[in-house]
Amino acid sequence: MLSALANALKTPDLRRKILFTLGIIVVFRLGSTVPSPNVNISRIDQCLALAQQGDAAGLYSMINLFSGGALLQLTIFALGIMPYITASIILQLLTVVIPRLEALKKEGGTGQQKITEYTRYLTLVLAVLNATAFVTLARTGQLFQGCDGILYSDELLPLITMVLVMTAGTGIIMWMGELITERGIGNGMSILIFTQIAASFPSGLWSIKQSHQGVTGWVLFFLVIGIGLLVMLGIIWVEQGQRRIPVQYAKRMVGRRLVGGSTTYIPLKVNQSGVIPVIFASSILYLPVLYSTFRPDGAVSLWIQQNFTGQGSFSWVYNLTQFVLIIAFCYFYVSITFNPEEVSDNMKKYGGFIPGIRAGKPTERYLAHVLSRLTAPGSLYLATIALIPTIAFMAVGAQQNFPFGGTSILIIVGVALDTVKKIESQLQQRNYEGFLR
Repeated sequence: MLSALANALKTPDLRRKILFTLGIIVVFRLGSTVPSPNVNISRIDQCLALAQQGDAAGLYSMINLFSGGALLQLTIFALGIMPYITASIILQLLTVVIPRLEALKKEGGTGQQKITEYTRYLTLVLAVLNATAFVTLARTGQLFQGCDGILYSDELLPLITMVLVMTAGTGIIMWMGELITERGIGNGMSILIFTQIAASFPSGLWSIKQSHQGVTGWVLFFLVIGIGLLVMLGIIWVEQGQRRIPVQYAKRMVGRRLVGGSTTYIPLKVNQSGVIPVIFASSILYLPVLYSTFRPDGAVSLWIQQNFTGQGSFSWVYNLTQFVLIIAFCYFYVSITFNPEEVSDNMKKYGGFIPGIRAGKPTERYLAHVLSRLTAPGSLYLATIALIPTIAFMAVGAQQNFPFGGTSILIIVGVALDTVKKIESQLQQRNYEGFLR
């Protein structure tokens, strides 16, 4: 990876793309530290310090996961990239349900542009709703329980200004992500969410050291780093694993030419669904927490606070629910993203077949069987990775500050692998050497 990066910096075109991407990241992080209008930033810092030491520390850690600490500080980029991610997931799910969206998806580039346009509009709608919800929580003092005075004014015009500024910030983030995709290196949205998560790593590691005094703190500090690196190696090993199903294309006459006769394969990854099931499960588990925030009184809210926030985040109820949801969403997401019937029909249309398997329904059943066998270990792998913070809590008492866990490490490793692959592919295009030198 380091050699690929060094060679990329020596290539003028790639160097410009890398520097452009780094420049966008710097602007993005600067926007994540600039407070919105009407926000008392010194008071927010005090409330945040108190909240991270209280019983609801797990809730605030969950809220800050994809914002790099910007959301609870109510900055102009407080909402981060999550409205766009949510809108993309919603449109992807609706593509299976709504025939019009399914037809657009099959149209190719033109249809994809239309779906992207719908995603942008839905992103702005979700940004307005999210900004309104968090501004309302800040005004009523529910953003930090028992800590108010974080806004200078409760009048309507300043509150509307805050909502508009946060919504505009989401629009700017969406634009910057598309700029990275067009003019930089890698997928822009993935790199921005990678930046948000990585921004919380140093503080998380340092808090582990500070939680233990003397030599014990330093030993634990380096032990956690070592464990994190081993977990990353394991994730890379699984993420690169795939089952290659061979496909043979028969020879056929097209005009006066004999074409076909080639052999290729269908790559089915062990983790075919990526990190989406973990995000789905986290979103579902956040709904009861949100309910208990708006309605703190009552037996149901009390049970939720005991089992889904604070120290209850490490209870068997929370972990078992998360484990089951991740496995269920793995199967659900794979079923809507990989259609064995469609793949079988396309192979039959172009004269392809799997050796030893008849074309048509037998091929479809074979692909569904292989995909189901792969999804089982893939879903267990994802669910186990998501429980790493719980294991860290029981082993070293790292609590929510453990940085190498769950969704964050999966996203960081996945984005890093994808970005390095794109750099290497562009290097191969510019430095290709044939058989004759």
